[in-house]
Amino acid sequence: MGDAEKLAKAFELFDEANSHDPNRETWKGIAYPKEVLYALRMTETLNEFAPHASEALQLTARCQHICRWEIPRGNYEMNRVGYLKWRQDLKKFHAERARTLLEKAGYDDIVIEQVEFLLLKKQLKRSEETQTLEDVICLVFLKYYFEPFAKKHDAEKVVDILQKTWRKMSDDGHNAALQLPFSDSARELVIKAVSG
Repeated sequence: MGDAEKLAKAFELFDEANSHDPNRETWKGIAYPKEVLYALRMTETLNEFAPHASEALQLTARCQHICRWEIPRGNYEMNRVGYLKWRQDLKKFHAERARTLLEKAGYDDIVIEQVEFLLLKKQLKRSEETQTLEDVICLVFLKYYFEPFAKKHDAEKVVDILQKTWRKMSDDGHNAALQLPFSDSARELVIKAVSG
């Protein structure tokens, strides 16, 4: 099986696993399982932001939230410690689930270990690929999820989240973010967060 066929097979397996997400999100009149839509957005954003991304990075972007609903946030204490524990457990869970599906798609340990490295967010700010993945995650949040989030929370919390997001991004990520088609009110919050 060639690389392109393996990549397509892995995407198919990831999307099939995510198709069981009981949560739905409608986009342009079509209802999707939430994590299928997120995965499609990750792939599309990676292709725009880093069109020459490695195979491992393409795989990681597609499975970054693989079966996330199986570990609900509500199972953890609703405080900072609980949130961080949930995030750590998710990373390990995504890496394990990705390994199983990548083995099924015919990938060897070298590629699988690269994907696990990226899913575990190792060497952020030092590894170019980990940083690219983080930029894509932030861009997807800013493009698709930030404005709905902003409508539900007060401006102070929104600015704080934007500042945390901005700190995770590279200069290239910042430049791409500033090109996003924000509404006037959202752009105002972004500018306030960035200049603050």
